[in-house]
Amino acid sequence: MNLRALVSVTGKGGLFKLIGQNKGGFILESLDEKKVKSTVNLSTTKMATLEDITIYGEDDEIRLIDIFETIKEKNLATPDVKADGTTLRDFFREVAPGHDESRVYSSDIKKIISWYNIIKELPLFAEEAPAPIGEE
Repeated sequence: MNLRALVSVTGKGGLFKLIGQNKGGFILESLDEKKVKSTVNLSTTKMATLEDITIYGEDDEIRLIDIFETIKEKNLATPDVKADGTTLRDFFREVAPGHDESRVYSSDIKKIISWYNIIKELPLFAEEAPAPIGEE
């Protein structure tokens, strides 16, 4: 799974693909069917690549990509993001065992499920992740 160019932007719903950079900031393209391009300035907006996102674990942090891989490998059907908290938590216990239940909220689980549902249809979902820079 190659999540290198996919980002989440604070204050904007959905996911975006990082497609370039200019003087004003980073150029992003929405992953929905509209493919809207926009520029975000990092001095006013927070942005995180999916590859770098982690969730709280009881011992160590759990990488988002590892959660996605577990869902993919187990071929699990994701619950509806509007499902009750118990259903969401039960699903998350299966795909992210050892997550810190006191610090990972239902809203976080909903966001992770919605992101998974967005990327599972993309070609990069089946791509192999490139080696980290410096390890090639």
